[in-house]
Amino acid sequence: MTPNSDQFTPSMSNQLRAVTLTHVRYRRGDQLGHFLAWISLVPVFISLGGFISHFMFRRELQGMFFAIGLLIAQFISDSIKLVVKQARPETCVLLEMCDSHGWPSSHSNYMFFFATYFTLLTYYKLEILFRKQMWIVGFVVWPLAVLTMYSRVYLGYHTVGQVFAGASLGLFLGGVWFWVVYCKIRRCFPAIEESSIGRLLYLKDTSHIPNILEFEYENARGARRHPSYKRSD
Repeated sequence: MTPNSDQFTPSMSNQLRAVTLTHVRYRRGDQLGHFLAWISLVPVFISLGGFISHFMFRRELQGMFFAIGLLIAQFISDSIKLVVKQARPETCVLLEMCDSHGWPSSHSNYMFFFATYFTLLTYYKLEILFRKQMWIVGFVVWPLAVLTMYSRVYLGYHTVGQVFAGASLGLFLGGVWFWVVYCKIRRCFPAIEESSIGRLLYLKDTSHIPNILEFEYENARGARRHPSYKRSD
């Protein structure tokens, strides 16, 4: 099917909007900008590559409520934007982003919520996958959060105040949501596991297991030797 040229006129060009997943702009030839443009997409990678694959292959309740918290934080951030209605910096004209508001930064909110919640999970030894997981928190998670915040200013999408507002909001919401899950919701995990939907979807909580990788490894080896676990094919 060929597009109907009568549908589009030059005067309509400023009314058109693109629906893209990775539409992040940087100055041509700017290597740092190119790097930071990819850093700016870390929230997309975490959401699609992290939480979706985590649900498909792990079905962990801790991970599911982690993702729910991020969605709530993004909803709160977007709601604040609609109330405050603070404009983005003047560079929004080049970036074609002037039709959206900038305070607080949703990217900064997302990454600092993620870093805060992940840090608390590791500190309280919940969902521990690696013996040195706190090293990953210090040398990977938090640097990525700070770089994402910096990238939004460097690339011209936000002002310094907007990214710090987003980071502060993410820190606060990450801590509050962790407290809600850890102190309130977690006591319901056994009931969720035993519910009909839990059994149907194989939902589980392994946060009480000190080293989940070692536990699964040893059980997989033990099951291989047990006749009742042999595949029929």
